[in-house]
Amino acid sequence: MAETSPVFDVRDLHIRFDTSDGEVHAVKGISLSIKPGQCVGVVGESGSGKSQTFLAAMGLLASNGKATGAIRFCGKNILNTPPKILNSVRGARMSMIFQDPLTSLTPHMKIGAQMAEVLAIHENLRGEEAKKRCLGWLDRVRIPEAARRLDQYPYELSGGMRQRVMIAMAMLCEPELLIADEPTTALDVTVQAQVLDLMNDLKDDIGAAIALITHDMGVVARMCDHIYVMEKGIYVEDGPVDDIFYHPKSEYTQLLLDAMPRLDRPDRPGHAALAPFKPNAKATPLLKVQDIKVHFPVRIGGGIFSKTRPLRAVDGVSFDLHSSETLGIVGESGCGKSTLARAVLRLVPAQEGLVCWMGTNLLEAQKEALRQERKDLQIVFQDPLASLDPRMTISQSIAEPLKTFRPDMDHNARNKEVRDIMARVDLNPAMINRYPHELSGGQNQRVGIARAMILNPKLVICDEAVSALDVSVQAQIIDLLIELQKSADLAMIFISHDLAVVREISHRVMVLYMGRVVEIADRTDIYEDARHPYTKALISAVPLPDPKAERARKRIVLEGDLPSPLDSRAALHFLRSKAIDDPEAEQYRPKLIEVTPRHFVAEHDPCDTSKGLLL
Repeated sequence: MAETSPVFDVRDLHIRFDTSDGEVHAVKGISLSIKPGQCVGVVGESGSGKSQTFLAAMGLLASNGKATGAIRFCGKNILNTPPKILNSVRGARMSMIFQDPLTSLTPHMKIGAQMAEVLAIHENLRGEEAKKRCLGWLDRVRIPEAARRLDQYPYELSGGMRQRVMIAMAMLCEPELLIADEPTTALDVTVQAQVLDLMNDLKDDIGAAIALITHDMGVVARMCDHIYVMEKGIYVEDGPVDDIFYHPKSEYTQLLLDAMPRLDRPDRPGHAALAPFKPNAKATPLLKVQDIKVHFPVRIGGGIFSKTRPLRAVDGVSFDLHSSETLGIVGESGCGKSTLARAVLRLVPAQEGLVCWMGTNLLEAQKEALRQERKDLQIVFQDPLASLDPRMTISQSIAEPLKTFRPDMDHNARNKEVRDIMARVDLNPAMINRYPHELSGGQNQRVGIARAMILNPKLVICDEAVSALDVSVQAQIIDLLIELQKSADLAMIFISHDLAVVREISHRVMVLYMGRVVEIADRTDIYEDARHPYTKALISAVPLPDPKAERARKRIVLEGDLPSPLDSRAALHFLRSKAIDDPEAEQYRPKLIEVTPRHFVAEHDPCDTSKGLLL
């Protein structure tokens, strides 16, 4: 049988960029090939050159970049091909999913118009037929209320929804080569699993070749046949997926594998271990939240016949938190994780409930009293660049809380405190006068943590604080947070959609669904003895960085569309027997039942998950 010719073939590719600091040699003579029906993974950390190879193939290199060598698509060299000729290939036969969908979607065009444009250009498909195809793909990437999204603009969608739209657009024409650049970084684990399944279907059904660019070794283990490991512009190792995972030859490959959090390995060897936490029944919680509700009014319809309905972002959540304890909060986009954190800090108004912080109800505290409490309540955001003032040096950003809460300190004392906290978070003091844009993502995240820790707070909330970081940097930040907690008796709330990270850093885990708690338990119990079907589905969707284990796993798949948060029946998705068939009616509220000590599960209808399918 003749050898199959590769769909995509790269030979001796060099990419250089002219910068004000001289020439940067980003890609240094690499070669790679992808055959029909094959998924090839390119892994490595930010700045290693992973994406540049494929941007050169798509004709999307930056203006100061220059590529030499050869890139062949279906036997034809497309490197440095004029855009007019390349346009007949890209988008139809060769498509790319970008990491940041907000910069990839046209902000002034509706989603439906952008998707229809692809079909009009490449398949001459218009009107209702094009709309039907677009709607079908939005449904396949599990966007709730897909028909309504066609008439919305990108800014009206969450980051996860924009990424799903980008994936649907890339797949519209069923391309021969699909280039996926970190396609699932911003997605929930259940949506990530569905998107990976979609890509697999495309590979199996039409023999599409897939290039998967990622730093997530779990995704690589689930998807890839062959892996290239990239460091500083070269491939340090490549081979079949099993060889790379079980017999890595490069120290860098081993570093990536060791840094990856795993659901089946809560404490990674060689990294900081979580300090044991034993709850004292007589101890008063540092924070006690009772039945907190955050509803946003949303206007439905237009004109004089429009009406307002509440969007139940947080709908009666209760929990407590002790000193030196970390509570992990997990759930899909839109479940209310971040809104809950902001309501606890009173950054968004809560309509009902109690937030008792060391005996003070923060929801009723006056402005000055609340201001005094804030020095003990800090938050670290997902995007450090968005939360740091670009006009301030990092020392000024870190010192700002001291100026607010300790105005008696002189400049030298503040400077000493800044240097001390920088040392604690492993930031070089020589960086003290640099600006955020001069630092890497991991360094900026350390600045955000230093700023939160400089007042020695009693509670720190980390809202997706490591989700955008490379695995090795992510591992360093997790170790840092664990060590800071040990040294300062910190209480932490750690919010993430990455369940493996949450298991590693949390003593207890709380699972949210549509603004309600469906399960809360110690980290071991919730991962090894999950009781709620939603929790089981989340855990089964997390990819393990182990190809053999991934191939042997049975997935529990959530059937049907996600309910709308405007529908009062949304929280009864798993207790439909109690639902009233009216989206505006007052519905039954599922109760939390203590099934074992400190393990609470929301009421739900019996269901069969033994075959990997939620009925």
